[in-house]
Amino acid sequence: MSGPAVLSVASEVFPLVKTGGLADVAGALPPALAAEGVAVRTLLPGYPAVLAALPAAATVHDWPLLNGGPARLLEARAAGLDLFVLDAPHLYDRPGNPYVGADGKDWPDNALRFGALGAVAAELGRGLLPAFAPGIVHAHDWQAALAPAYLHYAGEPRPRTVMTVHNLAFQGQFPAELLAPLGLPPHAFAMDGVEYYGTIGFLKAGIALADRITTVSPRYAMEIRTPEFGMGLDGLLRSRAGALFGILNGIDTEYWNPATDPYLAARFDAGSIAARAANKRALQERLGLDVGDDAPLFGVVSRLTWQKGMDVLLAALPELLAHGAQLALVGSGEAELEAGMRAAAAANPGRIGVLIGFDEAAAHLVQGGSDALLVPSRFEPCGLTQLCALRYGSVPVVARVGGLADTVIDANEMALVASAGNGLQFSPVTPEALALTLERAVALWRDRPTWRRLQQHAMSAEVGWQRPARQYAALYRSLATA
Repeated sequence: MSGPAVLSVASEVFPLVKTGGLADVAGALPPALAAEGVAVRTLLPGYPAVLAALPAAATVHDWPLLNGGPARLLEARAAGLDLFVLDAPHLYDRPGNPYVGADGKDWPDNALRFGALGAVAAELGRGLLPAFAPGIVHAHDWQAALAPAYLHYAGEPRPRTVMTVHNLAFQGQFPAELLAPLGLPPHAFAMDGVEYYGTIGFLKAGIALADRITTVSPRYAMEIRTPEFGMGLDGLLRSRAGALFGILNGIDTEYWNPATDPYLAARFDAGSIAARAANKRALQERLGLDVGDDAPLFGVVSRLTWQKGMDVLLAALPELLAHGAQLALVGSGEAELEAGMRAAAAANPGRIGVLIGFDEAAAHLVQGGSDALLVPSRFEPCGLTQLCALRYGSVPVVARVGGLADTVIDANEMALVASAGNGLQFSPVTPEALALTLERAVALWRDRPTWRRLQQHAMSAEVGWQRPARQYAALYRSLATA
């Protein structure tokens, strides 16, 4: 069954440009939707890395002036994706991170940079190119969230719109005086429009004005309607509950495949889990840990932030060490947490190994070599690292929040009897609760037959994009015929 043509709008797309899970989703969902008969084209900014990957791109439209300078729209195919790229050097020709400068601060013109992305998406949606007429414009996170607003204020006829919230904590708020420079009409600055506590709220606008809203897990769709997780938008989200859907993310199971992964010391599958021992040794050697299999090895691949609960992990490290366990951590983030992890490693040589920064090979080795993966997030819209852990037989130990709770089945007594458990959950997100769960994990690890069953259950979990793609395709079809 075919579906309406879709324009996906995102500020980053793997493998062209990536800072987080948004890029993974934006890169993996279109090919999965193709299997459902849904054709997707993706619009993204023309950062230097993106343009370098598109030597054969064709110019399909020019703007003499777009938010302060000339711009052109490129059409290309790369990495298995059909792309539109907004080449606007005055907005995107900058080194490094797409959102922040070398000083670590947001680019001061981010409103205009990503307002242009939304405006061009709206133009494409309204027939800028006669050969492309999308029935759906699908905006991802705040950077694309003005696309539904521009389409709403332009009036009918227009394509239907979907707004996906990958992380409600990042909302894109900018001064009210940018309303005219962004090309928004005066009446848009209202409670039922783009106004948000006296500012222009990009994500708020998308949530308020899109035809449908999705989040990246069902539980997160419920959580964000509460004051605890709603980040000030819970009231709006409750009012739009009938248009809100939670669709769980997946991972690219060809890229994340322990049977073919070139970064592993030994490849394996569910029938050869014993081969993981070679990866454990390689991981221990890589991070300077004592080599052997007489201690459980907990892994972490994460941004080192408060959201990810890394301060909770730091506080629980004495308990982890008291149980004779090791820790292998790969990540970067807040300076205080980086320093804390480095200090812990220096104080416990052979027991704690830390690699500050992101290293793709090391991240894969953590998944393929750790006995368990720790994800103590305070909130987690979906999480991808625990899906990779399931795929690689690293038993996930997770906080009972968001997508972590949706994807990890706690190995409690009844789950073990029913052969259903594939990880461990804990709540609340405190050092004490994490420490108790680490104790439980170590006890299970020492019962090797039970631990092997947990690993096998983990590796049998459905973590790919097939089911989410079916759900998105059904949403698009229902919206197109509404």
